[in-house]
Amino acid sequence: MGFYVRELERMVRFYKEVLCFFETDRGDLGPVQLVFLSRDPSEHHQIVLATGRPADLSFSVINQISLRVPDLATLREVHRRVAAEPDVTELISATHGNAVSIYFRDPEGNRLEVFMDMPWYCEQPLREPIDLDQSDEAVMAAAEALARSRPRFRSRAQWQAEMEQLMGYQA
Repeated sequence: MGFYVRELERMVRFYKEVLCFFETDRGDLGPVQLVFLSRDPSEHHQIVLATGRPADLSFSVINQISLRVPDLATLREVHRRVAAEPDVTELISATHGNAVSIYFRDPEGNRLEVFMDMPWYCEQPLREPIDLDQSDEAVMAAAEALARSRPRFRSRAQWQAEMEQLMGYQA
């Protein structure tokens, strides 16, 4: 994903220091300055920040940028770093039944979701507040209870197999 920013260095600092991205490249393409960022050594970039966002643009056309983490410990660590960042607004924690997430706005108002998948599926959209200060067991139990309350609840593996069939995926 690439998006325009107003203050390139401020945004680079945020994505590197708070969200732990690494700068993989930087340069100019005509009048546009680009910074390439990744958290995966096999991906040259997962996010590109580009200069040129108009100063008078009050609405972000990005609904959200979603970033997956592997576990609750990582999600809590991101939450801790984000909560300590003065340029972050609208920090909330939620469960969707099939995931546990935090949402917040970066220094230029773009909404981000950092999430951890759950081992089950339930239909979306669905969002309920969740307290990440609870134990792992309590967080997992709350997410599972919400997912199980939905009529199309099933394992993530079963849902994935259905999606592979629907999409004609050949392993």
